[in-house]
Amino acid sequence: MTQLDAPAPPFELPATGESTVSLTSLAGSIVVLYFYPRDATPGCTTESIDFTEQHAEFVACGAVVLGISQDSIKSHEKFKAKHEMPFELLSDEPGDTCRAYDVIKLKKMYGKEFEGIERSTFLIDDKGVLRKEWRKVKVPGHVDEILIAVRELSKSLK
Repeated sequence: MTQLDAPAPPFELPATGESTVSLTSLAGSIVVLYFYPRDATPGCTTESIDFTEQHAEFVACGAVVLGISQDSIKSHEKFKAKHEMPFELLSDEPGDTCRAYDVIKLKKMYGKEFEGIERSTFLIDDKGVLRKEWRKVKVPGHVDEILIAVRELSKSLK
């Protein structure tokens, strides 16, 4: 479970680019961790493109953007390449990190219930402390809102 102003749940996950990314390896950087349901779906594609278009602004603030879903690395690699994403996508196929951040929710589609990721974003400071979270995210305008929060956090850390 997450708690604001407390250490963010640790993770170490396989990432695109044949690497592994952990929260401890990101110490010293602001981390924007966005959880999304599935690669190549309309909302997830729009959200990822929005992060791609604003990526230079995030980097200028000292932030690392990471996307997480339960899709495989192979799926992530195709999705990332197709949309030329300049940041890594992490694969949490077993869902352990998703559960640690409490983003696995019961969903309904076409009358059937299933567990899936609820679109959520977490802002973690340079010391690994959770500073802000957005749950039940609606994509339009979301990345702009995150960037404002990152700029504020970046200024407060200087």
